[in-house]
Amino acid sequence: MSTLQEIKALDETNVAVNVKATEGGVLLTSEIRRHWTAKGYGWSAMATSAVASLIVRPDTVAIITFYNNTSKNFIIDRVFTHNLVSLTNGQFGIWLCVHPIGGAVPTNDITVRNNLNGNYTAGTEGLFDNGATVVDDGWFPYGKSNYSVTNDVPGSLAQAFIEGRIIIPPTSAISASVVAQTAADPTNTMGLTYYAVPKDEYDCKN
Repeated sequence: MSTLQEIKALDETNVAVNVKATEGGVLLTSEIRRHWTAKGYGWSAMATSAVASLIVRPDTVAIITFYNNTSKNFIIDRVFTHNLVSLTNGQFGIWLCVHPIGGAVPTNDITVRNNLNGNYTAGTEGLFDNGATVVDDGWFPYGKSNYSVTNDVPGSLAQAFIEGRIIIPPTSAISASVVAQTAADPTNTMGLTYYAVPKDEYDCKN
């Protein structure tokens, strides 16, 4: 017995709109981040120098802090760290802290920034601070830990694939640090990939 299903699409005002399908009635969809990339919403930013890892849970000092100084929502896609100076078999992992709206505005340090779409030049949205003093709003480990293979040379990287499960609204921020088995090595350069999406296209209250 066949089942007929009706699919309704609503625009941003909750008005029903038509859904385009193939001639045979096949509905084609794509992941929303591809559309955001096409619109120039996707960005990556990272530090330009490496700092020592922590050997304890992070508290009020972050390796990097990224603050939303725009009217858009920052949809976090991933956070990463590159092990610039290694320790043989030195294990390390990423910790993140989300700061609520209305927090202190950090310094905007020089960083590497790039758009995920080659049609757009590097922008200045978002304040990226290296070594900021922050409020301990709750740190948690994210992603899988990794370990360096050799000693005193650039080594592995670790990534926390957030994929939109952390949202940084205007005047909010996210901080990141690395916890490792020793403080001196490995040293890490950290960064993140995110989408700066206008609130009328993605309201984090919905």
